[in-house]
Amino acid sequence: MSPSMQTFLRLGISRHLSPRFLSSSSLISRNSPSTSSPRLTSIYSTQQQLRNFTQSRSKMASNNGAWIKAAKSHPFVVEPAPLWTPEANEILVKNHAVAINPIDGSLQASGWWPLNYPTMLGQDVAGVVAAVGPGVTSFKVGDRVVGHAVGMATKRDQDNGFQEYTILQTNMTATLPDHISFEKASVLPLCLSTAACALYQETHHKLQLPTVPPQKPTGKTFIVWGGSSGVGSNAIQLAVNSGYEVITTASPKNFEYTKKLGASQVFDYASPTVQEDLINALKGKTSAGALDCIGGAPQGILQQVLAKSEGSKAVASTKRGWPEPPEGVVMYSIFGTTLKDNFVGKAIYNDFLPAALKAGTFVPAPEPIVVGKGLDKIQEAVDLVKKGVSAAKLVVSL
Repeated sequence: MSPSMQTFLRLGISRHLSPRFLSSSSLISRNSPSTSSPRLTSIYSTQQQLRNFTQSRSKMASNNGAWIKAAKSHPFVVEPAPLWTPEANEILVKNHAVAINPIDGSLQASGWWPLNYPTMLGQDVAGVVAAVGPGVTSFKVGDRVVGHAVGMATKRDQDNGFQEYTILQTNMTATLPDHISFEKASVLPLCLSTAACALYQETHHKLQLPTVPPQKPTGKTFIVWGGSSGVGSNAIQLAVNSGYEVITTASPKNFEYTKKLGASQVFDYASPTVQEDLINALKGKTSAGALDCIGGAPQGILQQVLAKSEGSKAVASTKRGWPEPPEGVVMYSIFGTTLKDNFVGKAIYNDFLPAALKAGTFVPAPEPIVVGKGLDKIQEAVDLVKKGVSAAKLVVSL
C-alpha cells in the first residue's frame, strides 16, 4: 500500500473514532447501503472516500520539471519531479503557462544565489488549482489562477515554476477572470511583486494601497524610471490605482504604451536633458518618491531629481551599487519575494488583483510573446531573454 493511501486510512480511522472530526450526521450518505448499523455505515463511507481518493490520484498526471543539475549548468534537463502535496496556506497548481524573467538566465549562468542543486527555477506561473491544503477555503480545485512561485526564497523544489505542477502560497495567488488567458496572466507575478514591495512595504515607500475603483487622487507624484519594463509596467498601474500621479521614462517608441498604463508624462530616458526635464516636471508638485527599474546611471539621476524636489526623497531600486546619495536622499534596494511574509502579499494578490483584473483597472503587462509549448522550450526562452526584450515578456505554454 502506498504511503499516501496509508495516510488516508489513518486519517479515516482517526476521524471515525473521534467525533470532533466526523459528526454522526455526516456518516449517512445518500449512496450508503440501507442499514441500521452506524458502524457499517461509517466503514462504507470510509471505503468510498478511499476509492474516490484513489481515483482522483490516479487521474492526476505525474509531474515533470526543467531541472538545473548543478551551478552554471546548461541546458535545463526535463525529468520527472514529485507530485507535490499542498500544506496549510498552500495550493497545488497545474501550470498552463510560465513566463521568463532576466533573473532566470542570470541564476543559471552565474549561480550567484545559493541554491540546493539539482533544482528548478521560474517564478511566474498561471494555471488551474489541482489541490488545496488543509483549511484553505479561498481557493478550490478548478479555479483559474496566477501566482508567484517563491522557490528562490524558500529553496524548496515544490515552490519553483519551471515544472508542470507548482505549490503556491495562497497570499501570493490571485484568481483569474475567464477573459484573460494563462499566457497573458503569466507575465505578472515577479514584476508585480517587485513593484509592490517597493511601493507599499513599511521598509520602503509606504504608499497607500491600491483599490477598486482606484483611490482618490492624493495630490502627490511618483516617478518610475523604466516604465516599459516589466516592473515599470506594474509600478505605473499600482501607483495610479493607489491615487498617485505617475511620471515615467521610456524610449520614444514606448511613450504611448506607458501612457495607456496611466502615466501622465513620459520622458526619453536617453535624452541628455532628462534630469532637468524631470526636475521641471516636479516643480509645484509634491514627490511621493521614485522607483528605478533599471539600475546604473538612473540611480544617480533620480537622486539629483528628488534632492531638488519637495516631498519624499526616497528612491527604491531593483539593482544595488548606487552612488552615494546627496544629503536627505534615501536609497532602498528591493527583493521581490519579501511581500510573501508581510501584509503586502495578501493586499495585492487576494484583495486587489482579482477585482482589478475583472474590472479592467489593472491589466497584465507587458505583452506576452509565446516562444513555444512544453518544458523543453524553457531553455530557448531563457536564452532569448538574455539577448534583450523591450515592452514584452517571453512565455512558454504548458
